[in-house]
Amino acid sequence: MVVLNRIYTRAGDKGQTALGSGARIPKSHLRIHAYGTVDELNSVLGVARLHCADLGPLDSMLADIQNELFDLGADLCVPDTGKDLGYKPLRVAAELYRRIEVQIDELNAGLPPLRSFVLPGGHSAAAYLHLARTVCRRAERLVVELAAVEGEHVGDGVVPYVNRLSDFFFVASRWVNAQSGGDILWVPGKTS
Repeated sequence: MVVLNRIYTRAGDKGQTALGSGARIPKSHLRIHAYGTVDELNSVLGVARLHCADLGPLDSMLADIQNELFDLGADLCVPDTGKDLGYKPLRVAAELYRRIEVQIDELNAGLPPLRSFVLPGGHSAAAYLHLARTVCRRAERLVVELAAVEGEHVGDGVVPYVNRLSDFFFVASRWVNAQSGGDILWVPGKTS
């Protein structure tokens, strides 16, 4: 259970922060960048959801993803060092991405095939979902970079989940635009 009675602690005033394991590392550490970007993505989804209230099942899908992003942040915040922490840390399930694939297929089922790249925009929810997609791709790059560092652990379910999630945001943005006039397509060389 999380209990926060006091928001500031002054413990980070010298540029260090604590992981969920209690270990202190620099705020500039790649792990902090990775789960900080996951937190940024969650915030973008909070804004996107403001524009999804009238879009049927999409808002509840995004609400589930927001909760899962907190799980993902918790997973990244407590790296598996093999040491007993006195509690079982939260881990992203290796197969969590499968639900996202099902939702992608559901949203994509009625969409026309793409014959051009899509420009971010259209409905306000679609524009924010495109922003979520790009922030998600940045989070994915950071997590992949972290996983490649010797001695840094990233759970098996993390990279596949984040990878599918950016695909979900792309398809969700197209689904939203299909409800309100269609995608805005790239026109190569339009201003040349």
